[in-house]
Amino acid sequence: MCAGWEDADKDVHGPGHGGSRAGIGVDAPNPYLHPMRPSDLLIPAPSGLHCPIVDVHVDPVRPVERALITHAHSDHARAGHGSVLATAETLAIMAARYGEDFCRTRQVAVLGEKVDLGGVTTTFYPAGHVLGSAQIAFEAKGLRIVASGDYKRQADPTCRPFEVVPCDVFISEATFALPVFRHPDPAHEIGKLLNSIALFPERAHLVGAYSLGKAQRVIAMARQAGHRAPIYLHGAMEKVTRLYQAHDIDLGDIRLVRDTPPRDLAGAIVLCPPGAAHELWARKMPDPLSVYASGWMRIRARARQSGAELPLVISDHADWPELQRTIGETGCSELWVTHGQEDALVHWAESAGLKARPLHMVGYGDEEASEESAA
Repeated sequence: MCAGWEDADKDVHGPGHGGSRAGIGVDAPNPYLHPMRPSDLLIPAPSGLHCPIVDVHVDPVRPVERALITHAHSDHARAGHGSVLATAETLAIMAARYGEDFCRTRQVAVLGEKVDLGGVTTTFYPAGHVLGSAQIAFEAKGLRIVASGDYKRQADPTCRPFEVVPCDVFISEATFALPVFRHPDPAHEIGKLLNSIALFPERAHLVGAYSLGKAQRVIAMARQAGHRAPIYLHGAMEKVTRLYQAHDIDLGDIRLVRDTPPRDLAGAIVLCPPGAAHELWARKMPDPLSVYASGWMRIRARARQSGAELPLVISDHADWPELQRTIGETGCSELWVTHGQEDALVHWAESAGLKARPLHMVGYGDEEASEESAA
């Protein structure tokens, strides 16, 4: 792994930051002599959020020279960048998905540790979305902007919980930013799955779930609820799930469907990408019962469209009350909204007395949407 962003062959340490590791642009002068404004520190660009002072991008949607990545979902983490700064888990998932050469150089961001980029300080904080997910705080001349990526506030045994970071400007997603979205207790939803297994022990319970984060969370919650039987995976989920286990996430006995006689899947939990639940692959199982785990299952029409006999409302994004709560807890005076139901969240924020704007960022939300639409 390469240690720095400027020079792959050496570490660069910034002065006065108590051991903080420096990345790109350490010697770059700060051209702004006036008080810092949000638009000086971060601006929306076609390639993604851009910090012009040090020329870095957050979750760029096209290859750039320097990228800071909030989490490893493919709509936020793409291959082909010159240098990437992200948490160790995010870097590991990107390498597993794209290959070890997914970027030219990489640097590990340690949660809570300041990184001096030269006139701008960045710090990564837990986002509670998936393994390794982070918010990124940008600070310069007393101004702090937090780019939260995707996040949730519900408990999740597979990743560190969201941490509120006080800031002047908060940049939020808005995937479920409508009053109708109020996610239930995920333990209750897992209870529905386990009750169905008890009622129909002769049927394989085929759970369509997003391959990175959602599938592993369903497994971990089933274990927390006392389910000790083997849980089976579609082959497409193996690599990421094994990586979760390698990061000390206890998922119990995990096996592959391809190595298992179909008769052994009766009464078992079988996880697969949502689209795979309707393939010939699934028809070989004993009377499969279709289950779908997604925040979109809160909408009855979406649940019917998915064809799920047992829809489970389990989301890895904040719901409407959690979005409101989080924005309030940051103490921000200004809100920027990246993707999702932007107008609804902006309208609410303005009615609450905040300055707010939609960024109309293109390219986010694509990976999960593609898996769900395939169902």
